[in-house]
Amino acid sequence: MDLRPRKKQVESISGFTQTEIEKMENMLNESREQVCDPEICKKLAKMFTRSKGRAGKPVVKWTEVQAWFQKKLACCPSKDNSAEANQKLPDITEGSTLNKAHESSHIPKGQQVPALSDLEFEARSSKDGAWYDIDTFISHRSLNSGEPEFLVRFVGSESEENEWVNVKKHVRERSVALEDSECNKVKVGDLVLCFQEGKNQSKYLEAQVIEIQKKLHDIRGCRCLFVIRYTRDDTEETVRLRRMCVRPSILGRP
Repeated sequence: MDLRPRKKQVESISGFTQTEIEKMENMLNESREQVCDPEICKKLAKMFTRSKGRAGKPVVKWTEVQAWFQKKLACCPSKDNSAEANQKLPDITEGSTLNKAHESSHIPKGQQVPALSDLEFEARSSKDGAWYDIDTFISHRSLNSGEPEFLVRFVGSESEENEWVNVKKHVRERSVALEDSECNKVKVGDLVLCFQEGKNQSKYLEAQVIEIQKKLHDIRGCRCLFVIRYTRDDTEETVRLRRMCVRPSILGRP
């Protein structure tokens, strides 16, 4: 599922951040043949959108990530088989994008995503209360109470933004997005992460599902409505499935 967590149409991204470019360049160096795969580009786009460095900026579309890789491959073809590599580049025309809009965002079984295997945890920032993907565990220490803390670097952030976080309270396995067909797995009372769009900053905040309005799905996917209540200030909002990420345990529900 192509994650578009904003209510209104957003303007095109004028460019990637330096951290995002470095991440894509590293992936390009590790696996030139796989970087243009739509599933890898979708996963990378979601990672950028959720990163702390993109807070307040437009969401990243997977086709923009794919186009960046295609441009790099075209400018710097491999010495061995540049012609063959160019022939294998996926089509990202408007038609193909529309036709594949509802394809699964999960990586096919057995296929490994380069440089993304460490993105398994998320942590709550004490600065804004939002949850961000962890890029690196840098160091650790113990509080006087005996509880452990880790110094972490969030995806898309700089070293000066590293934070100490309580492992027991504010570090957990990374939340995931559901496919449109999996909306029935979300139940009233579930704690989720909801993408909240603000005037100056957009971020993922923890919220509780308090009501679910089932709707018929159409060509656009899931049209169900979820009434959520943010845990930090008790404000409520009605959102669609694409705005939410859920705990991995929900995936195991029938």
